[in-house]
Amino acid sequence: MNRLKYIIIVLLLFVSAQFYAQKPHDYDKIKSLKIAFLTERLNLSSKEAQAFWPIYNEYENNRGKLREKEHTQVYPKVKEPEKLSEKEASAVVELFLEFEQKEEDIRKDFIKKAAGVITAKKTLLLLRSEEEFKRQLIRKYHQKRGESNKNRP
Repeated sequence: MNRLKYIIIVLLLFVSAQFYAQKPHDYDKIKSLKIAFLTERLNLSSKEAQAFWPIYNEYENNRGKLREKEHTQVYPKVKEPEKLSEKEASAVVELFLEFEQKEEDIRKDFIKKAAGVITAKKTLLLLRSEEEFKRQLIRKYHQKRGESNKNRP
């Protein structure tokens, strides 16, 4: 039964990613697919789920806010580095490194908190499952993009 649920979730992930990945409002749909994927992979008890998901949601929220700031403060300048003086470019590099450090700190904090409410094995499984989800989403995106490029004149 668990294998069947896993197969259904993976199929749902692939089909949904194909339809939703390129629309801005579909972030929530992809997030829902990720939650379903992780829930299936981690096989959390109801007690574990009640403790884990608030921690995970806080982590995702903190990462999202940080990335939003990074995209507004760093990436516009990275797009046209030739317009920056060396001093300005150096400041942007430092800012980028600060964002990278903050993201690492957020991730470390999350892993410590998660390991406090789920087993160490499930914590490792979580890390692996997040990467698997990302790879599947990227693979599906590339497949869809390849199909759309074939249809171009």
